[in-house]
Amino acid sequence: MRLAYTRSNIVSADALNHRTGFRPLGRPVVRFSLVFFFDAAIAIASLWIAMLLRFEGNIEAAYWALLPTYTAVLVASRFAANLVLRLHRWSFRLSGLHDGARVVVAAAGGTGAFVLVLFLLRVLTPPRSVVVLELFVSAAGMVALRFAPRLGWTYMVQFVRVRKGNSRRTLIIGAGAAGEMLYRDLQRSGDHHYQVLGFIDDDPAMWSSLLGGRRVLGGLAALPRVIERLRVNTLLIAIPRKSPAVVREVVAVCAGLNVQIKVLPVSYIYFQEQGPASMLHDLAPQDLLARQPVSFNEHERSLLADRRVMVTGAAGSIGSEICEQLLSLGVTQLLAVDINENGLYLLERRLRKTYDGRLQVDVVDIRDRGRVESLMARFRPNDVFHAAAHKHVPLMEAAPAEAIKNNVGGTGNVLLAAEKLKVERFTFISSDKAVAPSSVMGATKRVGELMTRAVAQRSDLRGCAVRFGNVLGSDGSVVPLFRQQIEAGGPVTITHPDMRRYFMTIPEAVGLVLKAAYGNFGELCVLEMGEPVRILDLARQMISMAGLVPEVDIQFEFTGLRPGEKLNEELVMEDEEATCSVGDKIQVISGPQPPPHLWQLLAELDRAAAAEDETRVRALLKTIVPTYQTDQKPSIVTVASSF
Repeated sequence: MRLAYTRSNIVSADALNHRTGFRPLGRPVVRFSLVFFFDAAIAIASLWIAMLLRFEGNIEAAYWALLPTYTAVLVASRFAANLVLRLHRWSFRLSGLHDGARVVVAAAGGTGAFVLVLFLLRVLTPPRSVVVLELFVSAAGMVALRFAPRLGWTYMVQFVRVRKGNSRRTLIIGAGAAGEMLYRDLQRSGDHHYQVLGFIDDDPAMWSSLLGGRRVLGGLAALPRVIERLRVNTLLIAIPRKSPAVVREVVAVCAGLNVQIKVLPVSYIYFQEQGPASMLHDLAPQDLLARQPVSFNEHERSLLADRRVMVTGAAGSIGSEICEQLLSLGVTQLLAVDINENGLYLLERRLRKTYDGRLQVDVVDIRDRGRVESLMARFRPNDVFHAAAHKHVPLMEAAPAEAIKNNVGGTGNVLLAAEKLKVERFTFISSDKAVAPSSVMGATKRVGELMTRAVAQRSDLRGCAVRFGNVLGSDGSVVPLFRQQIEAGGPVTITHPDMRRYFMTIPEAVGLVLKAAYGNFGELCVLEMGEPVRILDLARQMISMAGLVPEVDIQFEFTGLRPGEKLNEELVMEDEEATCSVGDKIQVISGPQPPPHLWQLLAELDRAAAAEDETRVRALLKTIVPTYQTDQKPSIVTVASSF
């Protein structure tokens, strides 16, 4: 027992030393002693060199006799100056300009102390030329002692990397502070394969300048020529992440040049210390979007204080981001529900590390009205964000009854339970496919908008439907599919060369959804998404980002429009009108009111879906959503019992 106790204490002490930065004295004392020893040797050698140079090798007798005194006083002065400026506590790997200045100041201080002590001791001082020469030689020696190992190690690593044959001939885009920091960090670390050949920057004042011994080779216009001349195969973009226009230009210039493009998030050394092995992440499509992060002021944050929020579809890309942003903004309790238990489990594991105690999760099928109402009655949310939905257009086109059961019936269950239990806010996540829908999925989203508006008009519930387009990187979007196809060597499949879609990033979309939900702007809000992007252009950019050439390394395959798909999506219907704009990001829309007998029609739609009567399902959708574009002729619709 005594032995076990002793070993336990030893382990605890080691752990404590690691956390506090404390180290045993042995190794530092030896290291400091060696540094002081070499500094003393440099001082002695510098004094002798200065004396020999001054007297041309024949030192006068008076000075020769005093040489031991000079040596002792100089060593003591240098020791004191170096100790005051802590030159013995030197990082041979991370030293920089500030540390070099400390060496120069210590050298000057030591020389000043040397002369002052000799004066106070009334000892004959050496000639001024000796004092000046000794200062320069000592300063040069101390600088060499501290910087030469790092410089030598850097050249050795570069030599070994080139000899191994696995180095990547690299240019850094951006010769500003970020580019200089990136190059400096690359020099400090040997755990990469980048052989930096130079910099590219559009500032003409920087051209032909040297940064860390590497030239600034010109602007972006010169990039193709430089890549060909230097046989470059990698570009590291070291510019602020808020400059997507520059990123787009780099990708366009490099199209067809077989270069891999990566972007700098912070710093290589930072990421080494934090865990990930690679410093630069591969350029992603969202880096091309000119998007600014959505911020919340103190008033908006205060609206979330003491709120209890329920999020459906919480395991999806949009739902999980809603959960994370709400928790980060300070909601008191959040209930995340989904039928995907594995995704829900992973969400809980990820968020509990930071938000433990405020997050609850539960498995729920929103098509089960009793389960939805029971869960909501227990949790008593103030606000509900409804993101659960079937969203794959071709799959829902093949199974329209399932789309109705989940997207319409499930939405009705959550919405009516929220109304019954006096929920204050209900936010419905809609889609641009709800505008003049050509698919069952789009039509169900339009029905969800109408249901939200109808309940908001007849009760105290603040209902808001938020409509936006595609989000980059979401589950089931084209970006992960294109990435998989590119990694597999192609082909990249595209339905039509002229297909265009609106895109935004997941964090921006969710941030604007929260602003619309708590801004009380109206019953329907549309997020501003900029100009639509041609899918073929997006695919070309992703291939170029991977360092490949479109239609040479990776081929395209056009498969034709799938059932329910449109070439171009819209955000506002012809019979809708934008009444106001909020911060150039959110448009408040007024439009047609829900049709008469909406709930009776929904009940009939529910029965048609339960009976798997696809023809009647489409006909009822056409009745509820007149702009629904279906190839099938609508049948006669009868109104039955209430929903």
